[in-house]
Amino acid sequence: MWLKHLSVLNFKNYSESTLEFSSEANAFTGQNGSGKTNLLDAIHYLSLCKSYFNPIDSQHIRQGEDWFMVQGEFDRALKFDQISCSMKRNQKKQFKKNKKEYSRLADHIGQFPLVMISPNDSFIIMDGSEERRKFIDNVISQTDNHYLDILISYNRILLQRNTVLKNIRDTGIFDIGLLEVLNLQLVECGDNIYKRRKQFMQEFLPEFQRYYQFLSDDAEQVSLIYESQMTSSDFLALLESHLDKDRALERTTVGIHKDDLVFSIHEGMSLKKFGSQGQQKSFLIALKLAQYAFLKNKKQFKPLLLLDDIFDKLDEERTKKLMQLVSEEEFGQIFLTDTDAERIRKIFNEIGKPIRIFDVKGGQVNGEI
Repeated sequence: MWLKHLSVLNFKNYSESTLEFSSEANAFTGQNGSGKTNLLDAIHYLSLCKSYFNPIDSQHIRQGEDWFMVQGEFDRALKFDQISCSMKRNQKKQFKKNKKEYSRLADHIGQFPLVMISPNDSFIIMDGSEERRKFIDNVISQTDNHYLDILISYNRILLQRNTVLKNIRDTGIFDIGLLEVLNLQLVECGDNIYKRRKQFMQEFLPEFQRYYQFLSDDAEQVSLIYESQMTSSDFLALLESHLDKDRALERTTVGIHKDDLVFSIHEGMSLKKFGSQGQQKSFLIALKLAQYAFLKNKKQFKPLLLLDDIFDKLDEERTKKLMQLVSEEEFGQIFLTDTDAERIRKIFNEIGKPIRIFDVKGGQVNGEI
């Protein structure tokens, strides 16, 4: 699968731009703030119905305009699909495949899988457990629409249960029957999600370890552990035993919404506290490359790979090694950004791979260089 062309209208700092891509490597080069990353984000919209960086769709409308549109054509084994996303201020986002609008955006997820690697990914390490759960859920959802539906149901039931807990104080009414029904519904969804996450980790971990050892030249050992309350306890028993605490805090304190990934280096030391910037960067890249391998294995075709300022915090030798890797047969179409076109050209000349380089200035694509 690959993206043949991209068109953006009133998107972020672009008034209008159309690009034709190579099925192999493509680069957007220019100064910081010129709009390179915005083009990657437009591609992310086409694949996953949203921005990678900002969840508020209306904030991607170009200043002074009332709407934006992103369009693209995908080629998957000579089967062509036209995808478009448009947004008008104060209106619902429209998403279409071959001019037919989706009734649910969830139906689009996974059809055109994509992996983005960005300096912003540090939040996966530095922020709370919610971001790490989102990482797991994003990967699984691109291969399993049923999982996404169960996850949506779980979050809806969780919200209902939390509302009941909050209302006990306001109304003085404790409806134990309703709570028991919600518990059973939550357990049904939660058990399914836990089993699917556990299965995912079993398949994901070997790929992660393989890529990290490649990037670090076997310099150190790292670990990635899936941590869940349900590993050692029955979900329904947990809910029942924590009812008093839940009532006091007015929220559900146990469940798969508390799951986490524990990142360690050097035999159990926290990657967040003790990992260098280079080690954290290698860890994140290995996570994303493993995500790519997982998606490819499940979908039986190659996803898109987007690399935003990938050379940040990576030395020249490791950068060259990474570009060699992602240019090989194991990977498909790639997009990358950098401030230095000559650096990109030099690296790809050295590894003997073709690349199409686009010059970006002030929200304008000035053709290939």
